[in-house]
Amino acid sequence: MKAYELLFIVPPTIDDETRAGVMKRIETTLAESNGVVDNVDNWGKRKLAYEINGLSDGDYTLIDFHADPQSIAELDRVLRINDAVMRHMVVARADRD
Repeated sequence: MKAYELLFIVPPTIDDETRAGVMKRIETTLAESNGVVDNVDNWGKRKLAYEINGLSDGDYTLIDFHADPQSIAELDRVLRINDAVMRHMVVARADRD
């Protein structure tokens, strides 16, 4: 398994239940492909570089995990169809393999 880092942004006005649902969906998707979440770091509300859907702030979360490279496409698909996620990015971390 390779090391990855996922950063996703949700609207700052989102309720805790929806935010927990996003996290649960990410964890479920990774668990289905035998991935392991190493660390979850909630960065909180921050200013966006540019407006997205009329919002100038976003709530950031950084997740460090290990997974097979084939499972990244499925994780990307799940995050794209989730309306609560404004933006996301998955990056391979060769320094943590």
